[in-house]
Amino acid sequence: MTNQQCNTSRIAGVQFTLYPMSDNFVDIILSALDEVDQSKVWKETDDVTTCVRGKIVHIFDVTKAIFLHAAKTGEHVAMTGTYSIGCPGDNEADVYMAESDAPANAPQLANAPQRAGCKFAIHPLGREDYMDKIYEQIDLSKARGVDVSAAHYMTRLDGDVQAIFDAMEDAFEAVQQEVSHTTMTFTISANSPSNQ
Repeated sequence: MTNQQCNTSRIAGVQFTLYPMSDNFVDIILSALDEVDQSKVWKETDDVTTCVRGKIVHIFDVTKAIFLHAAKTGEHVAMTGTYSIGCPGDNEADVYMAESDAPANAPQLANAPQRAGCKFAIHPLGREDYMDKIYEQIDLSKARGVDVSAAHYMTRLDGDVQAIFDAMEDAFEAVQQEVSHTTMTFTISANSPSNQ
């Protein structure tokens, strides 16, 4: 598939679960979902996950904003999920493809510093040279303002939440330009007592 066929206007999606380690977990989850501008994506939440679909820029904007809103409570919060693009079984029936590429939540997150740790793994599907694509993204992540280290089956990123999500978005965007069906799994954690 060529770069012209794999572009940022394709439908992408993410299934994620937010885990506040707090007795107040319901309010933290609901308020994070309510505070985030989701006008440029299609979203559905059930008892297991939240699914967000739309352009790459918007699904990353929404997941980053939801995590930051939950983390700003000071409680230990984690989010785990899978981003995907190009799934042969995907369809365009339940997605909102916003005309504008400007992230809806960027202005309100401009001054929202938050440290976190994250592990992610990118999966270029159907490619024999998949390890080359993975190593390229690990090398690029090192220049994105985050600390990059190896972990079993994943790559670890430490730093500011926005820089972490930006590094993951850049990696996902770069791989999907060359590999039609790409997925990426991640787990991110903030305010962990393990860091104190």
